[in-house]
Amino acid sequence: MGLSEAILSVPALMIAVILHEVAHGWVAYRMGDPTAKLAGRLTLNPVPHIDPIGTLLLPAMFIVLNSPIIFGWAKPVPINPMNFRDLRMGTFFTSIAGVVMNLMLAIGFGLTYRLLYSLAGTADPFLTSSVIYPLMIFCAKSVLINLILALFNILPIPPLDGSRALMSFLSFRYWELFYKYEIYGFLVITLLLFTGIIGRIIYPPLIYLYQVILGGAV
Repeated sequence: MGLSEAILSVPALMIAVILHEVAHGWVAYRMGDPTAKLAGRLTLNPVPHIDPIGTLLLPAMFIVLNSPIIFGWAKPVPINPMNFRDLRMGTFFTSIAGVVMNLMLAIGFGLTYRLLYSLAGTADPFLTSSVIYPLMIFCAKSVLINLILALFNILPIPPLDGSRALMSFLSFRYWELFYKYEIYGFLVITLLLFTGIIGRIIYPPLIYLYQVILGGAV
């Protein structure tokens, strides 16, 4: 990844991870839990959402290592499921909100990319090289990052969003067991990441969705 692409990837990542968390908090609020709102986390101001490691250090490491992609996360929004009007439905919809947001962002940036692509062939060459092409790179990176976040978070491994969505369908007697062993999920995720297993799981749908969203413009 070139320096210009890396620079454009950073705001793309911040938009993706911040709106992911805001979506969790907003849906939780709509389902009856005001915790995120009271904590000031239903804001688009990036400062309250920044996680020193996931939002700053990790993306910087990816850039230094010249990684083809940049990955990270924002500070999780605080949520109290006990405030939900319907515990099952509140847990389910709040859990999938971040993934749905990332998919919507991927589609939105994909449509913008297609529009810019159609303009690139007819616009002034200087405008194309100085404005349109950088915006196209930004949109393409945004599509890729949002798809990675969506596919990664939908995995049914605690504490990822997919596991909580799955938990909402289980009997309540399993919920305490789920929370008890949730901490070990980080170890499982780390192991699966370093062995490349997660990459092999999400790579096929990632490539397929990336090509579908960008269409013939990719």
